[in-house]
Parts: sequence; C-alpha cells; structure tokens
Amino acid sequence: MKKTAIAVLVLFLFASLLAGCAKKEAQPQLNLFTWEGMFPQEVLEAFTKETGIVINYSNFDFNETMLAKLEAAKGRDYDLVIADDYIIETVISRGLAQKLDKSKISNFGNINPIYQGQFYDPKDEYTVPYGAGVQTIVYNDDAVDIDIKGYADLWDPSLADTLGIIANHRVINGMALKVLGESYNTEDLDTIRRAGQKLLELAPNIRIIKDDNLQDDLLSGEIDVAVMYTSQVTMAKLANPDLRVVFPTEGIGFGIMANFIPSNAPNPDAAHKFIDFILRPEISAQCFEWLGYYCTNKAADDLIADEYKDFLTLPEDFTGDMEMIRSVSADAEEVHTEVWTEFKAACGQS
Repeated sequence: MKKTAIAVLVLFLFASLLAGCAKKEAQPQLNLFTWEGMFPQEVLEAFTKETGIVINYSNFDFNETMLAKLEAAKGRDYDLVIADDYIIETVISRGLAQKLDKSKISNFGNINPIYQGQFYDPKDEYTVPYGAGVQTIVYNDDAVDIDIKGYADLWDPSLADTLGIIANHRVINGMALKVLGESYNTEDLDTIRRAGQKLLELAPNIRIIKDDNLQDDLLSGEIDVAVMYTSQVTMAKLANPDLRVVFPTEGIGFGIMANFIPSNAPNPDAAHKFIDFILRPEISAQCFEWLGYYCTNKAADDLIADEYKDFLTLPEDFTGDMEMIRSVSADAEEVHTEVWTEFKAACGQS
C-alpha cells in the first residue's frame, strides 16, 4: 500500500514538473540579436509587460560576426536582427531574411521616407530602419594647435599619439580613400592598397583604436581628437558642448541600421510585434534619446527633448558629399582586411 502511494506521489510530482516545463516553454519569446546596448531597459521591459513576450537579447561585435552566425543557423535561432545596411544587402541576397508582413506593422507609416528605398532594400520589403548616422571628427580645441577641417588634417605631425578612431575597417580604410579622392566602394585593388599605404603614414598619430565608448577617452583627455560614430558624438557633445564637430571636407560616410526578420525565425509574429512597438512615436523618442543616432521615425521628431534635437539630424546648413558604404567583391574585401591588419600592427594594436 505504501509503495502504491509513493508511486502515485512520484507520478503526480513528475506530471506537475512536466506541466510546469510545458507552461514555461509555451511562454512567447523574442530572440533579439544586435549590438550591445541598443535599447533602454525600460523599453524592453514595457514590451514584455504589455505583450507577455520575453526578450532573449544576445549581441555581436561586428556585422560580419552576425552574418557568419546567421548563415550557420540557416536563418534560424534569431527572430529579429538589427545590423548595418551593407551587410543587410548580403543577408537579403543570400535568402537569409524574410519579407515583412506589413499588415502586422500598423506604425510602418511613421518611418521617415528619407531613410527608405535604399540600395539594400529598394522596395522596403524586408527592413525597418532603426537609426542612421555619419562618421565625423570631434576634437578638443584647447588641446589641438591646428584647425581641423577634413580627414587629411589628421595626418598632421602635431597630432602625434593623440588620435582615437573607431575599429570599423571599412570606415577607416575609407577615410584614407577619401583623402585620395576615391570612393569608399572602389573595386580597384591597387587603389585600396594605396589607401593602405596612406594609412600607414597615419600610424604615429594613433593612440586608440576601439569601437566601444570612444567618447569616454576624448572626454577624459586620453585623446584629443577622435573619428567617431554619431551616437558617440552625441554623448560627447552632451557631456562637453565645447568640443568641435567636423564634417570632413572630403565627404562623409552615411549609414543606416535596420531591423530584419531572419528567413526561418522561430517567432516571426513576436518580431513583427516588437517592430510595431518601437515604431510608436513615444517609444521611438525614448530609443533615439538613448541611442544617440539620427531619428528615422518622423512621428517621433516632435517628442524628442530639446537637448537632443541638435544631435539627432544633420545640420540644416550641411552641404557636403555623402556616400553610403556598400558591400564590395570578395577580392576587394580581402585587400581591405590585409590593409587593416597591417595598419593595426603599425599602430601597435592587435
């Protein structure tokens, strides 16, 4: 009798455990894959509170890392990815993104059309923009003896060991290409190598190469000049309004980050709900104030606090040339990688 009672109890506990597991598994999920720190925590929590969808946030360091993982997963594992324009073009061409169901995105019309119809998604079938920006020069006027107007000024010997740059090889290689009067996207291998030689001449001026929080090194005085992303410029200027921002005379690289849903996403409905949620004007305003990139939601523009408005769009009097960095051939990319590796070694960076 005791054995029977124990067996019944064991079966009851086992059944309860299975029911608990099943309930946990049934809880809706969103597997979000992007860079670290792309959303304020309160936005993520508000989405979960409203929808019951739990967000599993994982991050990558570079676009190429994301692409490799997405290819290995054959478009599975992730429900929503936010990455840069040029890599998204590759993602779509390789069948790793699915078309959006716009009937599930009621706020799609809030997107600023300036950021739509771009080369990576000309019909806006796959993507929703989440921020845009340019690479600019920022410097401490009190610590620098020259008037910096363009990329070429960064080679000035007076800037020895004072310059910090982001760790995006296409942006920095492209900076040298621009100094030579060339396109970011040239396919001429000899031209890319010439840019590499030009970069080697810059090495004595380089103190720091890193992608994360470069603005902190400028604000602390560790460096006097920086080539930074828009988000970093925003944070630097908010902390020290006296810093000088330069839109280089040679032209600037313009880029867009965008959401896309992988081709075999396990929870595409959750992804559509999240996209629609962050396209709400009030949510977008929160995100862009947090992110510091140019606002891509026209309905959110009037809700952004005054202290941020000067930084979340190009100056009205900007008349310079802009060029979007695009994917290049495998041969050109290989030379870019060689050039970048040699340059980092010359700077004493691994």
